[in-house]
Amino acid sequence: MADILIIDDSPTDVRVLTTLLERAGHQVASVGNAEEGIERVRSTPPALVIMDVIMPGMNGFQATRTLTRDPATSEVPIVMITTKAMETDRVWGLRQGARAFITKPVNEGELLACINQLLSSAA
Repeated sequence: MADILIIDDSPTDVRVLTTLLERAGHQVASVGNAEEGIERVRSTPPALVIMDVIMPGMNGFQATRTLTRDPATSEVPIVMITTKAMETDRVWGLRQGARAFITKPVNEGELLACINQLLSSAA
């Protein structure tokens, strides 16, 4: 279906998301930090990015802002997935350019519906 890049420093979360997305027919790649994720999106733009918020170094809010403000990568939809469940976090993530904000633990149906909607609107 689509190439999806996961930017997350948790090997467990990456494994869970990769399994879920591959089962749904997507091709998945992952990187463990925001800086590497930005470079990957710039060099090989995926159809969609799943972005963690809490990471060492640059956080997901900063990385999302960087990608959505860059004309070369601004069209790649970003779904933020995080343990940060406060409404202010959701609002801030969306203000940085994320197209969706989902809290962990991830509901599989919600995530896949969100991804399918974003991919169909981008096509």
